[in-house]
Amino acid sequence: MLARIRKSMDEKDQGFTLIELLVVIIIIGILAAIAIPVFLNQRKKAVDASIKSDLRTVANEMETYYTDAQAYPATAPAASAGGSPNTISIGGTTVTLSSGNIVSVVYNATATAYAVCGYNTKATANVAATSYAYVSNAGGLQPTKGACPTPA
Repeated sequence: MLARIRKSMDEKDQGFTLIELLVVIIIIGILAAIAIPVFLNQRKKAVDASIKSDLRTVANEMETYYTDAQAYPATAPAASAGGSPNTISIGGTTVTLSSGNIVSVVYNATATAYAVCGYNTKATANVAATSYAYVSNAGGLQPTKGACPTPA
């Protein structure tokens, strides 16, 4: 009889104590506190990469047009704001932009240089903080604050 009671007590599942459960919950909370800001930062980097990619694509089309015509397009093309898909036309070529990206082109007074400026409408409420410009005669892609820079 005692052997049977002892065997029953040895095989009994005990479960977790309250302290063990609290320790696990605290560890999960710490890991979540580390992971969430990292995830949000990666999302911002992805949005920035998409606008940079679109600016380089538009700049490539501008240079392709210049190679063919020995001049940049006579009028500054304007991006469609909010269309699906968002597009911009450069000398008869249509470039499809990533979702939420808005791009415009500014020329200097003699139309020998240009700046392709853009931002993503989904990035943040502060558009100036997420704007970029590709300036043809100033070393290419750069972050901007406020208005699109006019090339020299």
